[in-house]
Amino acid sequence: MTTHVLGDTAILTGRSLRHILRSPDTIITTAVTPIALMLLFTFVFGGAIETGSADAYVDYLLPGILLITIASGVAYTAYRLFLDMQGGIFERFPSMPIARSSVLWAHVVTSLAANFVSIAVVVGVALLVGFRTGASVLAWLAVTGILILFTLALTWIAVIAGLSAKTVDGASAFSYPLIFLPFISSAFVPTESMPGPVAWFAENQPVTSIVDTLRALFAQEPVGGDIWIALAWLVGILVIGYAGAIAVYRRKIR
Repeated sequence: MTTHVLGDTAILTGRSLRHILRSPDTIITTAVTPIALMLLFTFVFGGAIETGSADAYVDYLLPGILLITIASGVAYTAYRLFLDMQGGIFERFPSMPIARSSVLWAHVVTSLAANFVSIAVVVGVALLVGFRTGASVLAWLAVTGILILFTLALTWIAVIAGLSAKTVDGASAFSYPLIFLPFISSAFVPTESMPGPVAWFAENQPVTSIVDTLRALFAQEPVGGDIWIALAWLVGILVIGYAGAIAVYRRKIR
C-alpha cells in the first residue's frame, strides 16, 4: 500500500513539475518580489535602520526575505490545485487505480521543489550583495529543516485555499496576509523599536521566533528558546493545515 502511494505520488509530482518547466516564469515571478524587497531595504532603507548589530543589514534581513519567498511561492500551489479542480481531473481520478492521497501530496512535493529553487536564487543574490555567514554544516541543516517545515505548513494551508476557492484570484489571495506578516515582526527591524501594541503582536506571532532562530543559526549564535517556540508554531500550523486540507478534500470528492 505504501509503495502504491509513493509510486502514484511520484508520477503525479512529475506531471506537476512538467507544468512548471513549461512555465518557468512561475519561479522567476516568485523570486522577483523578495529580491526586489531585499535590494530596496539593503540599499535604500538599510542605512537608516539600527539593528543593534555590527553585521551588514542584508545579514539581518535575509531570514525574513526567505519566509516571504516561501509565502509568495505557495500561492502558486493553490493556483495549480484550483486549475486541476476546474479542469475536472479530480472527477476522473476516482475511476482510476490511483491512491487518493497521492493527488494532494504531489502538489505538496512540487511546492517544496519549486520553493527551494526560488530560495536558492534569493540566497545567490544575497551573496552577491554582501550576505556572509560562517554557519556550520549542522547550522545549515537546521536552517534547511526549518524552511522545509515552514514550506510544508504554508503549503497545506494553500491546499485548503485551492480546494475551496471559487475563482482564480480567490485561490491565491490567501497568501497576501502571509506575505505581509513578516513586516510586523523582527524580520526588518527590532521589535523594541515598535509602538507598544505593535511590538506585543510582533513578539508573539510565529514569524518573529522563526526569523530570530534563522538569524542566530546564520550568525553562529545561541538560538535559546526561540527554536522551540518556532518549532511549536510550525508543527501546530502544519497539523492544523494538513487536517483541514484532508477534510476539505474528502468533502470535495465525496
